[in-house]
Amino acid sequence: MIALAIVLTGIGSYAMRAFFIFVLARYTFPPILLRALEYVAPTVMAALVISMLTTPEGEIAAGLPELLGLICTGVAAKATGNHILALVAGMGTFWLIGAII
Repeated sequence: MIALAIVLTGIGSYAMRAFFIFVLARYTFPPILLRALEYVAPTVMAALVISMLTTPEGEIAAGLPELLGLICTGVAAKATGNHILALVAGMGTFWLIGAII
């Protein structure tokens, strides 16, 4: 039963992605929509970070590794403008400080 749920989830995920590739590929998007899509990655990253750093009650539950990783990510993102590099820098800092402490 669990394997079936995993397979169906994978098929559903693939179908949703394929829909945008195959059905919407022949359309051109308006420039304002393309500009708005540039903010999707930073918004998703911010939502993931905030959910990791807070408890369900809204209290801050971040330790030193999380805070230093977040600071490093922000500095790397501001300096380079590269989301992948910022993610690598932040996670590297988080793991390194977590291993040291």
